[in-house]
Amino acid sequence: MAQRVLITGHRGYIGSVMASRFIEAGHQVVGLDTGYFDGCTLVADPIPVLHLEKDIRDGRPHDLEGFDAVVHLAALSNDPIGNLNDSWTESINLEGSARLALMARTAGVQRFLFSSSCIMYGGSGEAAEVNEDSPLDPKTTYARSKVLAEQAISGLATPDFSPVFLRNGTVYGLSPRMRFDTVLNSLAGAAVTAGKVTVYSDGAPWRPVVHIEDVASVFLAVLEAPRERIHNQALNAAAATVNHQIRDLARITAAQVPGCQVEFLSQPDADQRTYKTNFDRIRHLLPEFRLRWSVEEGVSQLISQFRRISLTSEQFHSPQFTRLKWLRHLIDTNRLNSTLRWQSAERTLEEVAAR
Repeated sequence: MAQRVLITGHRGYIGSVMASRFIEAGHQVVGLDTGYFDGCTLVADPIPVLHLEKDIRDGRPHDLEGFDAVVHLAALSNDPIGNLNDSWTESINLEGSARLALMARTAGVQRFLFSSSCIMYGGSGEAAEVNEDSPLDPKTTYARSKVLAEQAISGLATPDFSPVFLRNGTVYGLSPRMRFDTVLNSLAGAAVTAGKVTVYSDGAPWRPVVHIEDVASVFLAVLEAPRERIHNQALNAAAATVNHQIRDLARITAAQVPGCQVEFLSQPDADQRTYKTNFDRIRHLLPEFRLRWSVEEGVSQLISQFRRISLTSEQFHSPQFTRLKWLRHLIDTNRLNSTLRWQSAERTLEEVAAR
């Protein structure tokens, strides 16, 4: 049955792909986004989306009226940003998310899909797998914000308000609003533009890496699942096949670009967190769901698309496609203030019919 869905962060890296996927599946989608990354477009949006141009911190209950579900993607999305200013991450990722969920419940929204992260597990060591019941060991402000937001939103669950927490792995793949600050996108971009991929560690850490189209499909499957099956559940959102060591990702990528070399530059401050993720719960609760993309197929597609658009070294290194650098640019050019809100009031409270 078609649902009316509000997607926050629909003009971000994941949201730009997910919104189109939901529309293609027959759902009525409205976006809510403050527009931080409107200037970070690598390829065109496939489907325009009706949207509210608004910071989630400034939302009002009436913004959520009439929706069957909220898919909450909007967040400051990686550790370097969280480490730059803790208060931004706490304000947006934690306080903004909890406030949004409470407004959704008050407005009669029945489902709330929260985009969380496997990064909250911290490090599980070389052999251990982490599942949804494993102790959480967040190492950064970003990871802590996800843990605390999950806890706050879970406490709002009622028979009429059903949150679900999808703990994503490290996402890769082409998006209209591209990111080159995630591991596999970075490796593939370097392979195409420089003919060399560099790993700034020994490459031993494990990561669950999941294709952006599979992420959209997981969220869609949860949205359409019987509510009683997934009510107030945390789900590692992928499958066992996505667990890879960084050095293997580098070699898989380099093998698909003739002449590409792999370089290991171990640095003492390199990220050594390592975790393999168990996905038995989502396989049990959504037995009909299957991932489409293997890493080999996903890397092949990514490299092919980079060649198709003639990705340049300038684009690959542009601040537009690294979240921390782009937010610094917006601050340094006085477009964002000290609270990460737009200096110009004209960017808020505007509803645009784009299609």
